[in-house]
Amino acid sequence: MLTREENERLTQVGPGTAMGNLLRRYWHVVAARAELDEDPVRPVRLLGEDLTLFRDQRGRLGLIGERCAHRAISLAYGIPQEKGLRCAYHGWTYDTEGRVVDMPFEPACLPLRVTAYPVQEVGGLVFAYLGPEPTPLLPRHELFARDEFDKSVEITPLPCSWLQCMDNSLDPVHYEHLHVAYGNYVMKKLGKPPKMAAARHLKIDFDVFAYGVYKRRLVEGAGEDSDDWRIGHPILFPNTLLVGDAKAVRYQIRVPIDDSHTVHYNYNCWPRKNKTPAWEGIPVERTSLFEPNGSIVADSIVKQDMLGWVGQGPISDRTLEHLVTSDKGVILYHRMLLDEMEKVDRGEDPMGVVRDPAVNEPYIRIRWEDRAKEMFWPGGRTFEWTVPGLAHSA
Repeated sequence: MLTREENERLTQVGPGTAMGNLLRRYWHVVAARAELDEDPVRPVRLLGEDLTLFRDQRGRLGLIGERCAHRAISLAYGIPQEKGLRCAYHGWTYDTEGRVVDMPFEPACLPLRVTAYPVQEVGGLVFAYLGPEPTPLLPRHELFARDEFDKSVEITPLPCSWLQCMDNSLDPVHYEHLHVAYGNYVMKKLGKPPKMAAARHLKIDFDVFAYGVYKRRLVEGAGEDSDDWRIGHPILFPNTLLVGDAKAVRYQIRVPIDDSHTVHYNYNCWPRKNKTPAWEGIPVERTSLFEPNGSIVADSIVKQDMLGWVGQGPISDRTLEHLVTSDKGVILYHRMLLDEMEKVDRGEDPMGVVRDPAVNEPYIRIRWEDRAKEMFWPGGRTFEWTVPGLAHSA
């Protein structure tokens, strides 16, 4: 178990905290492009900071402070202009660097500036960087950069710490209990047949690599040549799981809003059904884990995982935990977080930060299994599609 001080060090993400300093060395998703097509000005909360995301009439993206420097009204009510974002109250206008570029009625424009952060888009998602200069490159991970398949985005707010989501990703053994035993129990209560087959974990292991950790498992009925054991599926440090199933492959991105809130992005990819040019629109759906009465009906794997996360409360009290041998991935991940915090304290880049353009082009290739967790699915379950070079990236 952890001490209260150790738990706070791992879970506090605001400005000036050790974890906040680490997470600010990475780019984080703040919106999907389709959301800005719907409304080009949006309030954003990220790493404990309240901000305003906008796209001006020239198509430039900006992420600036929450409030106008004049009378402190929310800039989320602003109007996009050629020069930037115009405050609804008195018309002060801010460019993407946070500078006031227009002050109606005033004889001169005062040299004022609000907080501003770099913003970039890749793969239909808008990312922001809240850390110190020099700004690293926005990583062009494979699913974001490749366009030979269709995509969709599901966005789900969660009332819990991002760390609970990530601890779950480093915990293979929960699969046979949360997804098989509990998942089938839920299906029975709903009057439906079970989805999953029982299979016991025989061994688990974890391999650290340049961008994170490979999680590997061997279960009853599978050989050591199975993809789950030979390859495993990767956790991209610090806050993304890369996972495939029979129909799609996806990034699950857990964005830390503050200490006790997370926005979960499911970035789904599947092969395009025809050979038409790349589809421009990526549909976005905002979903809720909770039913109207506040309950959770965990009838899918992702809902079961989310139940595991939010069921620990807003911030898990890790002083009550008793970690055992099956938790060695969680222990490894916490140690990695602490080690990477120390790197930041020394002025070094933490793992996975990209600065070399050659690494980023045409994209960053991470291998994952294409025959995943077959023993848990009656009759086996494999990828029903092939995108050349995708599942066997190296």
